[in-house]
Amino acid sequence: MNEPGKIAVEEVDAVAAPRRARVEDLETVAESMGEKLERKRDYLEGFLNKKPEEVSSSEPGGDLYEAVVEALKEIYDPEIPVNIYDLGLIYGVDVSPDADVTISMTLTTPNCPVAESMPSEVELRAGAVPGVRDAEVVLVWDPPWDPQKMSDEARLELGML
Repeated sequence: MNEPGKIAVEEVDAVAAPRRARVEDLETVAESMGEKLERKRDYLEGFLNKKPEEVSSSEPGGDLYEAVVEALKEIYDPEIPVNIYDLGLIYGVDVSPDADVTISMTLTTPNCPVAESMPSEVELRAGAVPGVRDAEVVLVWDPPWDPQKMSDEARLELGML
């Protein structure tokens, strides 16, 4: 009798060898080159005719989301010649189905000289994107910004690559 959680051990004298594949077996299931080519053609046509899935305008890849990101890429940090998006100051862009935009961002340091003006500029630029109903900026300090958050383009621009 086996108890739950116990492993049963079975001793055997020999194990039958697995059946070997034979050329005759392959010939019965093999398809002709024409059939194989036709199957590949059908697959390729279906793949090429498939339309991309519709992306909501509020999701990454959507029109409104991408327009907001492009607007943020036009704002430059006055001390560093890189836009704030590539600099890694933007932690998140959320677009609601009602076209309300909430941007989570930080600054390089809490003592940044543009600490008072940068968030309002971001809010104005995002709110000016056609289709955006309202924009709000949430300034966060956790996690703190560090140079690892920069995009490769920003690192290249600053000679860090």
